[in-house]
Amino acid sequence: MNSLHLWPLLVPVAGLAVLLAAWWLYRLGQDVQTERAKEAFRLQRERLAEMFLLAANQSGKPRGLRWAEGTMTGELVLVRDRRTRKFTGLVAMDIRLDPLPDGDMEECEASKIPRTITAVFHFRAGEWLTEGRAIFNMSPDQAMSNFDQAEQSAENKGRSGNF
Repeated sequence: MNSLHLWPLLVPVAGLAVLLAAWWLYRLGQDVQTERAKEAFRLQRERLAEMFLLAANQSGKPRGLRWAEGTMTGELVLVRDRRTRKFTGLVAMDIRLDPLPDGDMEECEASKIPRTITAVFHFRAGEWLTEGRAIFNMSPDQAMSNFDQAEQSAENKGRSGNF
């Protein structure tokens, strides 16, 4: 067989090989980024809890209450925005809220009960940030399922995903 007759077959095969290699490199990059985000969170866990309490206090919500203390009790549930491809982390926290002096909630006994929330963090430019957003009465898994554009990431299949 003449070698000139093989070229029409080799070009599509080579193109397919290049596409498969590009896809594999993309997936490898995604996996590296995921591991980097998880490791950064693990290393900064205590600092992030403090940042969360500070930001939550500055938000003024819930009205008449001050965020007294909080401890992360759960593992990070990592989700990725389908549109921007950026990570958001959801973590269970046990918190205690104290009524502000002379505030509306000072006489309300229910305001003093410790509760579990889901704290929301964002991974931007290699750093975890928070705006103090808390999701009450939901676990991180339940909160993740409420995001409309959730897409499940491989390391959290069955318990979390991307939004």
